[in-house]
Amino acid sequence: MKKIFLLLLVVILAALFLVGCANDNGTTAGDDAIVISEESFVDEMIEILINQQQYLGRAVRYQGIFETIPWYDQNFFIVFRNTLGCCGEDEIIGLEVLMGDREPFPDNTWVEVTGTLEIYDGFLALRVSSIIEMDERGAELVF
Repeated sequence: MKKIFLLLLVVILAALFLVGCANDNGTTAGDDAIVISEESFVDEMIEILINQQQYLGRAVRYQGIFETIPWYDQNFFIVFRNTLGCCGEDEIIGLEVLMGDREPFPDNTWVEVTGTLEIYDGFLALRVSSIIEMDERGAELVF
C-alpha cells in the first residue's frame, strides 16, 4: 500500500517537473488571471498548492463542480474536479471558494470561478470576484 502511494507521489512530482505549470509561460486571461486548463488541471492545481506563497494575491480562473460542505454550524463552498487517488479511490482537487454575499449554487452545478488566492483560516482559498454557471460541462474526472 505504501509502495503504491509513494509511486503515485513520485509520478505526480515528476509530471510537475517535466510538464511544469502552463501559467509560467504566460497563459492568462484578458484580466491577467491565471487560467487553469482542463488538460493540465491536476498539474497546475498541485503547482499552486505546493508553491502557495508564489501565488498569493494572484487571480485564478478555472471551471469545476460547485459543492457545499456543511461543517457544524456553517457551510464551506468548493469548486473542484475528481481525480484518481490512492488505491483505486477517487479524490477531489480544487479550492475552497469564499463567496462573500453571493448566493451558492446547487450542488453539482458546473461553474467557472475567478478570484484571488489568499490564506483563509490557515488554508489556501479563492476569494471570488466572479462565478457563473456554465451551460456545458467539462471533464469531471481529470488526470
